[in-house]
Formats: sequence, C-alpha cells, structure tokens
Amino acid sequence: MLPADMPLAIYMEDTFGKTFGKMGYDMLRFSENPIVCIIDSCEAGKKAGDVMPGSPRSETPIVATVDEAFKLGAKAMLLGSAPSGGLLPDSWYPALDRAVELGMNLINGLHQRLNARYTKLAQGQWIWDIRQEPSGLGIGKGRARELSAKRLLIVGTDMANGKMTTGLLLHKDALSRGVKSSFLATGQIGIAICGKGVPLDAIKLDYACGAIEKGVLEYAGSDLIVVEGQGSVLHPGSTATLPLLRGSCPTHLILNHRADLQTLRDFPWMKVPPLSEVCDLYERLACACGCLPAAKVVGVSLNTSRLSEEDAKAYIAKTEAETGLPTTDPVRFGVTKLTDAVLK
Repeated sequence: MLPADMPLAIYMEDTFGKTFGKMGYDMLRFSENPIVCIIDSCEAGKKAGDVMPGSPRSETPIVATVDEAFKLGAKAMLLGSAPSGGLLPDSWYPALDRAVELGMNLINGLHQRLNARYTKLAQGQWIWDIRQEPSGLGIGKGRARELSAKRLLIVGTDMANGKMTTGLLLHKDALSRGVKSSFLATGQIGIAICGKGVPLDAIKLDYACGAIEKGVLEYAGSDLIVVEGQGSVLHPGSTATLPLLRGSCPTHLILNHRADLQTLRDFPWMKVPPLSEVCDLYERLACACGCLPAAKVVGVSLNTSRLSEEDAKAYIAKTEAETGLPTTDPVRFGVTKLTDAVLK
C-alpha cells in the first residue's frame, strides 16, 4: 500500500515525546520512507532531537498544522500516536479532514476505519486502515512445525518494551550476514514499516492461530523467520502470546524485558518473576508438554533506555550471570550477541 519513496508527515498532536507515540518513533527509526515533518502544535518550531535527544532523524522539523506539512511535500499522513485503547480522539478529525481535502493519503493504525468516513477520494488517493482482518482465514493446524526454517519469536515480560525493535534489528543483522531471513509483522507498526503482515489484534480469536500460521507458511523458503512478538503471558490484559506460540511453532525464543522495572509498568502490584523462571515458563508453553516442537530461549533483549550507560552494562552482566544467556540492549549496544545465539 505504501510506496517506499512516498514522503510522509507523522501526525502526533500533543504526543511527541510521550508514552503513546510508539508508532511515530518506530517509523522514524525503521521506515524507508522520507519523513518530511512531525505534526504536533505543542512542540512546533523544534526538531525531533530537541524533544527526544538521540532520536532517529533528529533533524526532522516539527510543525503545527497539516497545511505546513503539505507545503513541505508530504504526500501521506501517518497517525503516529496510539492513545489508550487504540481509539481515535474526536479532536483529531479536523486535521484528518484537512489532509484528505488537500489530497493526502492516510495511514491509520487505530481501530476505527477511516475508509467509512472518507468515501469520496480523489483519483489515486487512498486510506490504509491497517487493523483489518484478512479474508480466507481458518483455524490453526500446527503446520508451521513442519518447516525446516528456524522460527524465532520475541516474547516479553510486559507490553511495549522493545519486542518489535529487537526482531527488526536481528532480522536486519541476519540479512547483512547473508542469511535468507524474513520478518513477520504482527502489529500495526511493524506492518506499516514492512508493508504487510498479520494485524493480530484485529482478528477473531478463533482464527488468530491460523492467521499467524498462514503468515509463517508464506515464508517457507526462508532459513530464518523472525516473528514479531506481542504482549506478555504475565500481563493480566494480554491474549496475544498464545496465538503467536501456536501459530509459529517457534524453534527459538528471545526474552525482552525493561531493565529499570521490577513490576509491570501499569500494574505495580504485579512483580516480574526472576527472568530465568520466565524463560522456563515460555519454553514450557511453547512445547505444550512435549506435544509441539521444543523452543529454547537463546538470549535476553533488555530495554535499558532509562538507565545510565554504566548501570545498563551492570544490569546486562547481572542478567547474563543469572540466566546463563547472552544479553544486550539491541538499540544501545547492538544485536550481534542475539543473532549469534540464534544462528548457532
């Protein structure tokens, strides 16, 4: 849907630099598209790096309006924020209306379908509602277990801690080594970056395993299939991990964890167990008491963004000692350790 050379504006009204801007941040980091600006009237006049030091594409300007983005050459506007519940705020509609009026395309990763609102588009103009259930789905049948490819699933202790980032960086590293690697995106951000994938949280529960299985089987000719992780089996509101495990029948797992927290981010009463125990939990779930292929946790990916570099290195060393697994922060220190562990 999205040509790789199409200039984008990322709409992040009152969210750039805040928690709910994950889609925009990851597009800045990973998208191949030119990004001409960020739209956020609260930070207008600054650059991305002024608000988020160390941000990818730190020189990207922040503007206040859709009209300014259009004048800078944006041909499509991507909704870069994900408010709680994935619902589009009513206050955003005037900006979306203006973008469509100017002839811009829209990329929407939220739950509401904008195609239902904008039924009269100019010739060649489009709206991409990413969270749509594909047609032709069925129940899972465990067929991924028959593939010869290594199947790597990124699992986690909590939501939104870096599972997709870990997977994309490892996939890119594997490609650079000449490995025939494929990346299966399973969320709206990964799909926007890669151009296709499985919007897992838009799929009926009965078909969730089958949808992941279908996506994995499409990469049957690969040597390595990296499956983007979602959610956590520890999270009281997450249901995504089991369809990912059953649909992909993984051979390898990498555990992702945010290093500065001892509890889940939104549930202070929910203490994260020792990481070695979490690894054991995922391995037992993956093999279903030996009914399915064994999957081994081969490494730990840490998000150390809230720690100093010295503290981050100390936490990595501590985790390696406790788990016996290669550990790194892929963004801060590179993904080489994890790629080595998977390919070994």
